[in-house]
Amino acid sequence: MVNVPWLSVLWLVPLAGAVLVILLPPSLRQVAKWTGLVVSIATLAVSLVVAVGFKPGGDTYQFVEKRTWIPAFGAGYSLGVDGIALILVVLTTVLIPLLLVAGWNDSGGNKNPRGVHAYVALTLAIESMVLISVVALDVLLFYVFFEAMLIPMYFLIGGFGQGKDRSRAAVKFLLYNLFGGLIMLAAVIGLYVVTSQHGGGTFDFVRIVDDVRAGRLAGVDPAAFKAIFLGFMFAFAIKAPLWPLHRWLPDAAVESTPATAVLITAVMDKVGTFGMLRYCLQLFPDASTYFRPAIVTLAIIGVIYGAIVAIGQTDMMRLIAYTSISHFGFIIAGIFVMTTQGQSGSTLYMLNHGISTAAVFLIAGFLVSRGGSRKIADYGGVQKVAPILAGTFLVSCMATLSLPGLAPFISEFLVLLGTFNRYWVAAAFGVTALVLAAIYMLWLYQRVMTGPVAKGNEKIRDLVGREMVVVAPLLALLFVLGVYPKPVLDIINPAVESTMTTIGQHDPAPTVPMNGVPRKAEGPHQ
Repeated sequence: MVNVPWLSVLWLVPLAGAVLVILLPPSLRQVAKWTGLVVSIATLAVSLVVAVGFKPGGDTYQFVEKRTWIPAFGAGYSLGVDGIALILVVLTTVLIPLLLVAGWNDSGGNKNPRGVHAYVALTLAIESMVLISVVALDVLLFYVFFEAMLIPMYFLIGGFGQGKDRSRAAVKFLLYNLFGGLIMLAAVIGLYVVTSQHGGGTFDFVRIVDDVRAGRLAGVDPAAFKAIFLGFMFAFAIKAPLWPLHRWLPDAAVESTPATAVLITAVMDKVGTFGMLRYCLQLFPDASTYFRPAIVTLAIIGVIYGAIVAIGQTDMMRLIAYTSISHFGFIIAGIFVMTTQGQSGSTLYMLNHGISTAAVFLIAGFLVSRGGSRKIADYGGVQKVAPILAGTFLVSCMATLSLPGLAPFISEFLVLLGTFNRYWVAAAFGVTALVLAAIYMLWLYQRVMTGPVAKGNEKIRDLVGREMVVVAPLLALLFVLGVYPKPVLDIINPAVESTMTTIGQHDPAPTVPMNGVPRKAEGPHQ
């Protein structure tokens, strides 16, 4: 097991599967679907091997692979996984088989002879690129696949979307993210120039972080580091997305198939928040601290903005898309408050948001495929004709509003706790989103599922076996992680502690009021 390059196998299996699927004859549509599903399950098996072999509390980066790539530029094929990356690896590999099953009939049928092949191959290609992005330990290697994943996603949105404006949404998605990538490319080059001025130029992430921590780059103008930080942050803020750079997401999610919308919000966008946690904080700790108040402010605005706009939506899928903008605000705030609770909560939130968003998007998609409309007003009384669909939708709605006992609650609680310890005003504003979330999700459920059966809804059928295969694991994970998140936190916490040490941050001491004057609480050794 030690000699097997598991991380290379992890991302090459879906890539090879994508090539295999696209080479199959056009007539073998069902074979293409089953091949993609088998490949995605094999990738999940590899990720479980990595997860089982990972030692919490061991080396920060495990399963490390280092090979020469472009020695003239100081770029290497360097891979490694820490606890944060491992969570996203498992999330990605768990969701992709479920998304392929959920989108079993989303590839255009007989209208496009190779539509099935392209749909499955593009999904596997995105999985491959997301996986190598989160395990890359070379900045240039990360950047290449961070940008490359935009191309297959563009074709999934524009080629297989179900909305009439899917082409416009695909172009909007591509332009936003390519512009962010262009700014990041300049920042990547700037980082190489900075390292070349203090020794040989390199893109080795671990080496650069060690140099920053040891003060070997202390002679660099702080303004240069701030500019480079902003280049990285800008690209990640678009991908995440952070308000006000979020405008591409609602259109892309609404015009896509439900499975592709989940691929965007639950899988691909997590690379943006992961990049903030790994690259922005660890490569540029001083710049991150300098811009921390501004970023936390934007994140909290996003939390409230996404929730308020969601309340006013008449399109079911667009409402769900805006909830993700609110949730990403929580994740980004937790990252940049730079407390252990905040960052642990954010990493756990990435996992829990992926699961809850997948559940609510897919179940809503199943309903829309039956009713033929995304308009909330076209539904009513669905629970009377499709009780299982309504019941599973209720659970996913409760998870989205962070009901205690379901997975998102503990991660949102940790983020708010970590935020309160450093910026209590921001936390106070963030808490208002809990009330707003209850409004938009419960009101959505009430309008769609309760009351008299709306005209045309009497023909809506309940979930079938294939759909239950998708929904059941997601709901099970929401319950299990809601009552027992400890195994996941045991993996996350050492990686968060390593990040906090790297950036030189410590949790602020709690304050207690004494005679009306806030004072720091004294510990036993003070």
